[in-house]
Amino acid sequence: MAPPLESTSEISESTALDVNFLLKTLTALKKGDFSVRLPMEWSGMPGKIADTFNCVVEMNEHMAFELEHLRELVAKKGKIDQRARMGEFTGSWARMMESVNTLIDELVRPTREMSRVIGAVAKGDLSQEASLEVEGRPLEGEFLQTGRTINTMVDRLRSFTSEVTR
Repeated sequence: MAPPLESTSEISESTALDVNFLLKTLTALKKGDFSVRLPMEWSGMPGKIADTFNCVVEMNEHMAFELEHLRELVAKKGKIDQRARMGEFTGSWARMMESVNTLIDELVRPTREMSRVIGAVAKGDLSQEASLEVEGRPLEGEFLQTGRTINTMVDRLRSFTSEVTR
């Protein structure tokens, strides 16, 4: 079934859309330029397109700012309890932010475990070992290798201390 014909006023409003400017703006957005906006003065369908486009650009700009802010806090300042703020994100936008927060959680948990054991060794407590699983899941990759290395170090220190004591 064919879509209903537009009224004359809708046709004249839709022809006010500057498709060249729209393409130029979309291209800038595609290249990561979040400073671009479509004119707020557009009305009718072009105005709705401009409002929606500007909202999407603002969401991208907000997400980029949030990720940069999070990198500064977590990676540079060591504030590992910080997480991305969800704000008004919904749908896939929210899932992306949740993924970033989950990524931080997944990195922090084994790091804290390793730090706990190293801290105990620094205080002379050689009874601690790094758990090779976190929250019921086995460590993998670099985390597993680091955990095993720490446990080997503690075992050797324990053996060395035992030999020295004997």
